Amino acid sequence: MQNLWWIIPVVLFGGGTIGERIKDATDRRHKRKLDLIKADERKQSALASANRPPEPICGCTHHLAMHGRDDGKCHAEVETPSLWDADRQPLQFESQQCNCQQYVGPEPLGTVYAPEITDLR
Repeated sequence: MQNLWWIIPVVLFGGGTIGERIKDATDRRHKRKLDLIKADERKQSALASANRPPEPICGCTHHLAMHGRDDGKCHAEVETPSLWDADRQPLQFESQQCNCQQYVGPEPLGTVYAPEITDLR
């Protein structure tokens, strides 16, 4: 018991340092864990968007379904300004047909049926 006098200063002065090191280590581990979770979420989001076919959206921001099959003109109704104030800010809008002359978005691929190849040996 006489040789244990050094334990008191070690506990008083070294205990805080050990606690800080433990706290720093747990904080770093927590941050790494959150980074891994975020990376996994980004990966899942990228995989989901990669498996989805491209949307047939025209340059006028309307879907292919809004364009006619024969002429390609857009049949969507858009709000266009019809009255402006002194600062050239629109005050009133009216509904008109979209001015898009032809669909310019991606062409969707048709559905292809291919029978399964079987080995008849």
